[in-house]
Amino acid sequence: MRDYAKEFADRVSYIRELVEKSGVSGIVYGNSGGKDCSLVGILCKFACENTVGIMMPCASKRNFEQDMKDAKEVSEHFGIQSRVIDLTDVRQCEMDRLSAITTLTPAAVNNIAPRLRMTTLYAVAASENRLVAGTGNRSEAYMGYFTKWGDGACDFNPISDLTATEVIEFLKWLTAPACVINKAPSAGLFDGQTDEDEMGVTYNAIDTYILTGEASERDKKVIDRFHRVSEHKRSGISMFKKV
Repeated sequence: MRDYAKEFADRVSYIRELVEKSGVSGIVYGNSGGKDCSLVGILCKFACENTVGIMMPCASKRNFEQDMKDAKEVSEHFGIQSRVIDLTDVRQCEMDRLSAITTLTPAAVNNIAPRLRMTTLYAVAASENRLVAGTGNRSEAYMGYFTKWGDGACDFNPISDLTATEVIEFLKWLTAPACVINKAPSAGLFDGQTDEDEMGVTYNAIDTYILTGEASERDKKVIDRFHRVSEHKRSGISMFKKV
């Protein structure tokens, strides 16, 4: 049986030691009201009292309603400081400027918000001597389901080894609010969007494949394709090396 008490203590200890070695005053993370950021926020709060979650709604109606409500509930439940900044106008301004020099694709537009959010987090971190905590899980990383230099950027990530399923189990052990545990995973990039619909495969199937190598022929093809085309997101920057 999994020893969540020890695992929780180990992760909190890792964060606490990192904060001390870095000489920073606190931690900042993006609080979208989702499962991953909720677990990260809880871990960081127990490790560092000066932890703040930034809610950054941007254009999507869901951002301003369900996501904001869930984010606030988790923050209040665990005593995590939270702030809100609306990035809708900033995103629109960026799109307007870009439209003057190029024709934006849907993918390019969808990636603007995650990158604006990371810009915001690093601005807060630089201004307040904080580390930026990452909130991506192992399943998302394997699928490449994150924005390069957006939600994929951070100073450290205390849940990068956990699959989406394991994150849910951890939150249940922590008795996190049901609204977060039961909601459909979504990046909230546009109204009606869910991770599983967009990828065309469930997290349960992804996690089973990652942990056991087992999957239906159809799911395996989808997962392998996502993993293959997103390798550049995991391999770092290609740099010239003199022979």
